[in-house]
Amino acid sequence: MKILLLGKNGQVGWELQRSLAPLGEVIALDSSSQEFCGDLSNIKELTTTVRKISPDVIVNAAAHTAVDKAESEPELARTINALAPGVLAQEAKKINAWLVHYSTDYVFNGEGDTPWLETDATSPLNVYGATKLEGEQLIHQSGCRHLIFRTSWVYGARGGNFAKTMLRLARERDELKVINDQIGAPTGADLLADITAHAIRMSERKHEVSGLYHLVAAGETSWHGYASFVVGFAQRAGVSMWVTPEDVYPVPTSAFPTPAKRPHNSRLDTHKLQTTFNLYLPPWQSGVARMLEEILPKT
Repeated sequence: MKILLLGKNGQVGWELQRSLAPLGEVIALDSSSQEFCGDLSNIKELTTTVRKISPDVIVNAAAHTAVDKAESEPELARTINALAPGVLAQEAKKINAWLVHYSTDYVFNGEGDTPWLETDATSPLNVYGATKLEGEQLIHQSGCRHLIFRTSWVYGARGGNFAKTMLRLARERDELKVINDQIGAPTGADLLADITAHAIRMSERKHEVSGLYHLVAAGETSWHGYASFVVGFAQRAGVSMWVTPEDVYPVPTSAFPTPAKRPHNSRLDTHKLQTTFNLYLPPWQSGVARMLEEILPKT
């Protein structure tokens, strides 16, 4: 099997290089790759790359993920998040390849407190969500065999993440104020990568699994709950900080205005994924704890 991986140096892309390796030859690219084009803003060269490599599977882990910045550069966000995935889908259809793509809970309006189903009506609140939704639609319209995984609150041990920010601030300040009215499930890039590899293996035998799936860790929390968990874990590990879990105070979203509106409800129902692929999704706490064990000596 030949796999074309785009976005190799992102949090998910980095883990995918590991999880996809046992499946076959992985050609991993990013926006600065030289021999082939991995830049999703350069659709013409991206098309040429797919035709030259002619992969069995295209895994697109690249995206314009700067949510606030997307508000001021909507055309670039649309090119990367919608038009490029649409072209990848068209090329995949021509060569009978699978396309794996990652989307987001931001395609919904964030209302209510019920986990979103794949079949629920979409209504994005911001440019990022709108462009990711258009990308999903273009992939579906292409008719190619595909796996679209909607996820949320993604983190990785490599690079910056929310937990590292909280640990840094906990050493610099005597209290933290963290949003408590946005609810979701912190989801590890390693979990996304491992499930992607499992799904690709199954798709070889069962073409009918093609479709859209929600993929997040089990359980739910707020950003405040997430921060409290991180600080408490670090405290028990003996990390020297000014802040304790009792010094992490809940505040509403309105306390931190941003250019892009955020959804309050980022819960995603994963029943379809678990039953289709015979999977158990671990609680978010186990993934975050594992990540913290990896990064704490380096913080």
